[in-house]
Amino acid sequence: MEAMQHLSGLERARAALEQGRSFPAGAVAPLVADSWQRCRELGLDPAGIPRDAVVPFSDVRHRRDENAVLRSLALAEMHLLHTQIAGSNFMIALADAGGVVLDTISDPHFAESSVGRSIIPGSMWRESERGTNALGLVARERQPIAVYGREHYFNCHGHLSCMAAPILGTNGEVLGLLDASCSNDARQQHTHALVRMAAAQIENGLIFRENAGSFIFAFHPRAEYLDTLSAGLIAVSGDGTVALINRPGMALLAGLPAAQGVHFDRLFVAGFGAAMDGLLGGGIIRVRDRAGSGVFMVCRQIGEGMAMRPLTRPAPSFPALISDPEKPDFICEDRLLKRAMAELADATALRMPVHICGDTGTGKELMARHLHRLSRRKGEFVALNCGAVPEQLFIAEIFGHERGAYTNARDDGAPGLARAADGGTLFLDEVADIPLASQTALLRFLDSMEVRPVGGQKVYKVDVQIVSATNRSLHDMVRGRAFRADLLYRLNAITINLPPLSERSDFPLIVEHLMKKLAPGTAITDAAITRLAQRSWPGNIRELNAALQRALIRRHMDYLDEDSFDHGVEDAVTDCCKGCLNNTFSRRRCAEIRATYRQTGNNASETARLLGLSRTTVHKHIR
Repeated sequence: MEAMQHLSGLERARAALEQGRSFPAGAVAPLVADSWQRCRELGLDPAGIPRDAVVPFSDVRHRRDENAVLRSLALAEMHLLHTQIAGSNFMIALADAGGVVLDTISDPHFAESSVGRSIIPGSMWRESERGTNALGLVARERQPIAVYGREHYFNCHGHLSCMAAPILGTNGEVLGLLDASCSNDARQQHTHALVRMAAAQIENGLIFRENAGSFIFAFHPRAEYLDTLSAGLIAVSGDGTVALINRPGMALLAGLPAAQGVHFDRLFVAGFGAAMDGLLGGGIIRVRDRAGSGVFMVCRQIGEGMAMRPLTRPAPSFPALISDPEKPDFICEDRLLKRAMAELADATALRMPVHICGDTGTGKELMARHLHRLSRRKGEFVALNCGAVPEQLFIAEIFGHERGAYTNARDDGAPGLARAADGGTLFLDEVADIPLASQTALLRFLDSMEVRPVGGQKVYKVDVQIVSATNRSLHDMVRGRAFRADLLYRLNAITINLPPLSERSDFPLIVEHLMKKLAPGTAITDAAITRLAQRSWPGNIRELNAALQRALIRRHMDYLDEDSFDHGVEDAVTDCCKGCLNNTFSRRRCAEIRATYRQTGNNASETARLLGLSRTTVHKHIR
């Protein structure tokens, strides 16, 4: 009922806004009403289009350098937020104190939306350009604020919810802004709470980074709260002089001279020396402050250069997520590929042979292993690279051999891979390389599922799921009489075509998936993913994996951004106009323009707006 009344009040207020009338009292939150009024006085039309404002990228780099420590901590928290609210069609943005976006991490669906394409590094989100929005309001009001749906000033933002929080210094100054924008039907209250917690975590991280040479103690009236964001933090020098107290600590010490430069003894009854004796042992002590309140205290950091090593807390452990056995352990959100995979479970239930086509590095063996899991077979997954077996040994490798069956045969014989895969899956990789003379024997096996070892008389019946793969066209080989047509038709009862990486619509998800495997907890920004998407990737996922590994080895921060791929990686700059071929910077800029042009559906005006260029410049590079 309350939600319906609020909705009705909001709609009444919007009608008044759009008709130029006074807003009904109490229909919207006072902060929103005041913002609407300011936007109206600026002459903004709620039915119009927000004015885009994007600073040059050189300015973005300068602002990033000025906020390097903040950015490093924030990107780690943004990555954690990304995992916590994944699936909600959202974008997380970090802005500096002036409201200029520095970095984003997002759900690909949101990033590809019109609003997502406008929240880019360098974009400014002040009321004067963008109307009522959470980032602009937080920069002005210096407190966490959420703007839901049609509380946004512009109608075109009515399907969004934006939740932002300031990142404050110990003196209350705004250091940066953290925002999560998502579809209006997402878990708004949940997300808002997570954003506030992330901002507080960044503030605490700054305290540790900026006071590396100090002791840092956590304190709270309840011991179980010492590891929470509500705990006070106090940084003190080796002689007990207070260097800093965080905002929760200031609240807990209200009424006391809690300020930089005072001595520990003026805040707590226990002398500094006595407190240190208990704290440096790694335990929790209980002390009273000078107002008479009892608090628990623990040492969280021993400053650099002190006699003892810094204390470290074990990282919290979380139970693994329960996985869906039918969900592949690789990314498969490409629309065409998902459609092709929809039939696989039924195909394996009928024991139909499956053929996988795809260029080198597209993940053919991963798909084969997924098929094995789908089949729920109890036997083993057995793989054979057909191109790596000498022609004279191919039949013995699959069907086995008896003792002394041929020169250099094993003394005790071998059962062969077909029998090893009984009850499971036999994966014939590089099937195009099967010797022509051996194709007849393989065809006979596929028809009968009977195995007779080389040099033996006994026949063994097996139950095997056949999966084959190649990066060559078997139909072309059939036409060239290099592959038997009847064997092809026996292998490809159902065919899966794996598209090259450059054609995958789920490229951002693939990057994020590889990052989770290579460096769990390491953030990668949207700008970095955009730069990677500009490459042609002839080696496909295998090449992308290697590029990420190189970037992780060479990184100097706890995240990857677009600059992480400037060195040691082949530029995507083969996709550029002739006028830019001989200049590295021009090639990169041209490639970025052409990639953005494609992402906007070949819209030159939208490309110019997103990149802060003139349409003439865009047309120059896309011709």
